[in-house]
Amino acid sequence: MNISTAVALLLALLSTTITNLAYLREHDAAAVLPVLSMRRPLHSLQLLLADRSWLLGFAMETGGFLLYAAALSLASLALVQSIGAGGIGLLAYVSARMSGRQLSGRELSGVIVSVLGLLALGVSLVGGSGAGRSGSTAAILLWLGITAALALLVLLLGRALLGVAVAAAVAGGLFFSIGDVSTKVATQGGARIGFVLTLIVGYTLGTVLLQLGYQAGDAVTVAGLATLLTNALPIAAGTIVLDEPVPSGAFGAVRVLAFVAVIVGAFLLARPERRAETEKRL
Repeated sequence: MNISTAVALLLALLSTTITNLAYLREHDAAAVLPVLSMRRPLHSLQLLLADRSWLLGFAMETGGFLLYAAALSLASLALVQSIGAGGIGLLAYVSARMSGRQLSGRELSGVIVSVLGLLALGVSLVGGSGAGRSGSTAAILLWLGITAALALLVLLLGRALLGVAVAAAVAGGLFFSIGDVSTKVATQGGARIGFVLTLIVGYTLGTVLLQLGYQAGDAVTVAGLATLLTNALPIAAGTIVLDEPVPSGAFGAVRVLAFVAVIVGAFLLARPERRAETEKRL
């Protein structure tokens, strides 16, 4: 592992820590606000901006994003996202501590699996950590388009099937993944700086949906499901559309197992909980 990769992973760790703490603050602030609605975007925005606690959480999330972008400029998307995927373990632990409850068996298993995945990722770095090639612009746009279509489908059909909190979390995570992939592509410079547009759209819609989800569900469920998709899809995109290499031989196998472990850990932690949602509607 070279110095650039080591710095990138440190930045990614700081980013996911700050971002997940921001999610907890945003959740606590949004949960007590009057009902937010996408049908009244300006009114909802005014409610959020008038709340100092939410603003502090959003400022922390913005700081986490800047660290994330810096990490992406130094290392591959899949590696940086893997560190982010392990961050949901921190979210679950801190949330439990703040609420005075113990982690359930499933949550504890998720934390353990995530940590093991991060350790395996560290071992795999001995086999190399190439940042990959640029990938096809057409393939990247197709990936982002399909992701956006899935998010819209979830918003249209998911509320009745999954509930408001879960639907908002899933759609928000899909839009956040668009922002993450776009961030990596934009850091490549040149004409690809144009992906800043999809970056802004993805993060804006993801943030809005996360706040709506916070009003209908708890922080671990909503932010957990969003984090799961936010990290799983870019990890896949790194290999499929950005041509990021995986080490050969044993180190390559360990790298794949690491990716799987952090995603499984996130899945175990991002368990939907039944909540009273009759008054919360997108």
